[in-house]
Amino acid sequence: MKKPALRKPAIGKKVTAPQAKAFSVHLLTASGSFLAFLSLVAASEERWTAMFWWLGLALFVDGIDGPIARRLEVKEVLPTWSGDMLDNIIDYVTYVLIPAFALYQSGFMGQGLSFLSAALIVVTSAIYYADTGMKTRENFFKGFPVVWNMVVFTLFVTQPGEQVSFAVVVVSAILTFLPIHFLHPVRVKRLRTLNLMVFLVWCALGVVALVQNMQANEVVRLGLAATGLYLFLIGGVMQVFPRLGLRR
Repeated sequence: MKKPALRKPAIGKKVTAPQAKAFSVHLLTASGSFLAFLSLVAASEERWTAMFWWLGLALFVDGIDGPIARRLEVKEVLPTWSGDMLDNIIDYVTYVLIPAFALYQSGFMGQGLSFLSAALIVVTSAIYYADTGMKTRENFFKGFPVVWNMVVFTLFVTQPGEQVSFAVVVVSAILTFLPIHFLHPVRVKRLRTLNLMVFLVWCALGVVALVQNMQANEVVRLGLAATGLYLFLIGGVMQVFPRLGLRR
């Protein structure tokens, strides 16, 4: 009787260089989750300067992984891995959950308003992330893009008072659901040079505030408030004036 032929064990496909490079971008994005963990540990210990340092690093990673992914064509090379989903998971933690926790843990606006603010932030932001049409063709965000890490940081540094801080949270939460444009400082082409410069100035002032252990001098506080207000409003201004920044 003839013995059945033994099958050779299946050999996996060789990982190509483009696939390895593409997956390294996902690893870069995923590193934001560890930065979020370190930030959460710092927040639980009420080390606010350390918390914002880690959130700042997470913001930096979030700013560079997208351009790298597009350059390496990650979606085409690894079509079964969703960088967008990975990015959204980490963004919700670093942009929303930890800043909301910091407001509550610090009692920044008093116990009641801090708790209510945190609740507004996490609920409205969760709904916003479910919106698949959150961006316009020009890459503006439709509605406030839940960048609570930047908002809460600015409030912590500028210390505008409980009532003003709560008003900022409420207005921002409402704007999440309104068809008002908000700027993406890198991907919006109109006025990109100016907008990017303002954003970089805001980042530089933020670094100075952290170096000063969140006890920033008046110049830094005013500069942070002014640049933050510009970034908050310029998208709506460009929406009202759609030819603003167009090259003739």
